Amino acid sequence: MSVTDRALLSTALLAALPGIAPAQELNALVWCDHTDPALVEPFEEAHGVTVNLREYEGTGAALAMLEQSQPGDWDVLVIDSIDVPRVVDAGLMAELPADQLPLGDLFPEVVMADSTTRDGRIYAVTEKFGYNTVSFNSDAVDPADMQDMSKILSDKYAGRVAIYDYYLPVMGLAAVNLGLNTADLTEADLPALRDELLRMKSLASSVGEVTASQTALATGEADIVIGGGEWLTAGLAGEQPELTWTIPDKGAVRWAQSIGVLADSQNKDLATEFVKYILSPEGQARLATSSCYWGMPANRKAGDILTGEQKATLRWDEQDDYLARAQLYPAPDADLDARMQDVWLEMLQQ
Repeated sequence: MSVTDRALLSTALLAALPGIAPAQELNALVWCDHTDPALVEPFEEAHGVTVNLREYEGTGAALAMLEQSQPGDWDVLVIDSIDVPRVVDAGLMAELPADQLPLGDLFPEVVMADSTTRDGRIYAVTEKFGYNTVSFNSDAVDPADMQDMSKILSDKYAGRVAIYDYYLPVMGLAAVNLGLNTADLTEADLPALRDELLRMKSLASSVGEVTASQTALATGEADIVIGGGEWLTAGLAGEQPELTWTIPDKGAVRWAQSIGVLADSQNKDLATEFVKYILSPEGQARLATSSCYWGMPANRKAGDILTGEQKATLRWDEQDDYLARAQLYPAPDADLDARMQDVWLEMLQQ
């Protein structure tokens, strides 16, 4: 198809969408998986627009950017699903049209209606999920040991462990290993969590963010990453199939990210079309295998588009078991969150 033909097709598609005025740009605050051109370019071509993507890490950073921006500067927000109530309560999110969303196609366990709805109105939708668990080099460790955190956290693997540097999932994983419910953590649980974290740190060679954790495992600096998962190793497995992941017998922590339209957006109709595209089977398959990190698509129909190899890497056929054994991230109130961060900082300084 020529450039002229693509332009005409984009114009025709845009004109066919009722209620959408032509817009030159759509601005989105996103996680790095949305910056893959393979995900965004099909939408841009279909709608004749440019999608400007601003990557951020941590909900606090997104809130700071929104606070420092003018109303209407941003149209779309991708956010940790457990933080959706925070932005909804702040009046930052627009209601989404439930009848235009593929809600019935989503894995029921990841819909998280308690977080994404208010009074029956939908303000965000889970788009992708996965697990903070254990990644490892199967050639360098005993895979059977990876099913038991007590074996991972033993002298056998001293100096061969890396820890993912994000306090909520790793503290959640520690809680799961201690037999605690991540949804019910209180200040009284902090001493036990502290001891578990210090135990991890005493065996660790490094604590690092996403790239550092991937590099540690890929180069052999570490043989195990606590807090890793499919998002850490899936993109590496093509060249290093020995790099893999599992959920220990006691379980793991499930992460989920959601997408929605910002209340101050001046392009709500087009922003909603972007949300619908991301939730479509095609968009979901591209998002699931983004070059930044992989994860399970929330829409089950993406399985019709993903290859058999991609589904195997994501453990598609094991999701019923994994979902049943994984708990959500801890969602502490402000006071407990501050105390948890203090414990994490203490661990880092050891």
